[in-house]
Amino acid sequence: MKKETLPCASRAVRFGIALLCAAAGHASAATWVYVSNADSQEISVLELDRAEGVLKPVQTLNVGGTAMPMAVSHDKRVLYAALRSQPFRVVSLSIDAATGKLQKLGEAPLADSMANIDLDASGKWLFAASYQGGKISVNAIGKDGAVGPIQQLVQTGPNAHAVHADAGNRFVLATSLGGDNVSSWRFDADKGLLSPNDPPLTMGTAKSGPRHFVWDKAQRHVYLLDELDAALHVYAWDAARGTLKLEQSTTTLPPGFAGKPWAADLHLTPDGRFLYASERTSSTLSAFKVDAASGQLQPLGQTPTEKGPRGFAIDPSGRYLIAAGQESHGISLYAIDSATGALGKPSRITAGKNPNWIEIVDAP
Repeated sequence: MKKETLPCASRAVRFGIALLCAAAGHASAATWVYVSNADSQEISVLELDRAEGVLKPVQTLNVGGTAMPMAVSHDKRVLYAALRSQPFRVVSLSIDAATGKLQKLGEAPLADSMANIDLDASGKWLFAASYQGGKISVNAIGKDGAVGPIQQLVQTGPNAHAVHADAGNRFVLATSLGGDNVSSWRFDADKGLLSPNDPPLTMGTAKSGPRHFVWDKAQRHVYLLDELDAALHVYAWDAARGTLKLEQSTTTLPPGFAGKPWAADLHLTPDGRFLYASERTSSTLSAFKVDAASGQLQPLGQTPTEKGPRGFAIDPSGRYLIAAGQESHGISLYAIDSATGALGKPSRITAGKNPNWIEIVDAP
């Protein structure tokens, strides 16, 4: 019997259907939101539904300690959470890409109560910064993604608060909130060892309290937020020498502010066009437009948010900002206007007690 051949038109239809199915599958890839709740000692797992603009509860996982800073592995398969209650440790949690749910991989000791954790560019090392101890540390990460033993512990100025490596993985910066400086370290990524850079420090204004910072994607600028005066600074980044040069300073405080500044977090949109910062006393989110050529900031105003917004995050698409309120115990989801950077009317969901850190993961 002669085999019937498929007409060209039918083949085209089937090919088109296959493309549509593939596109639909890509479009339906889930986005998971992880919120650490310090006082209820748990991590909330939420799904970000971009089509509806809402957050949906998925899981609440007790981690047996004061959960605060978190970080995500580069392959999006492991979530790391530092516990700031004794015994100080970091919990490694595997991420189920299909459901977003977390499962414990293991625990490893940390040298102190850590205010910030992050991975180096290779994903083989975990950095941590201790506010109480004025120190930063390096832990090894195993092939299974679980954090291992402490590799190195170095003293910094008082109240270390943030520690991150540059994209080239050659330098590490760390803030000293109590010392009003940013320290620069050379990083040996093969051995996981830090050594002081030359010069070792960039000094800020007295009693400014350098807290959180981010690099732009092009690694041309570093944006630094002060906690104690709520100032926001733009530094030129010398990627060859690992040094900073101040180019601009502005404020995250709303007009007429008369309280005690208490700035917290800052993030750039993935396209680098807008930067946002949180201030806890006024419970506001400040927005800034980033000049593509100079990296300098144009203030766009403030948006009221959850009470005590210690942590927030921007989703990988750049369409949504999610803010956590330490004092409101709630989470607000804002749509970001891609043209103006304005934040839309929020949708809100209750979290655990003292939500303070947010990580967002697009399923791989």
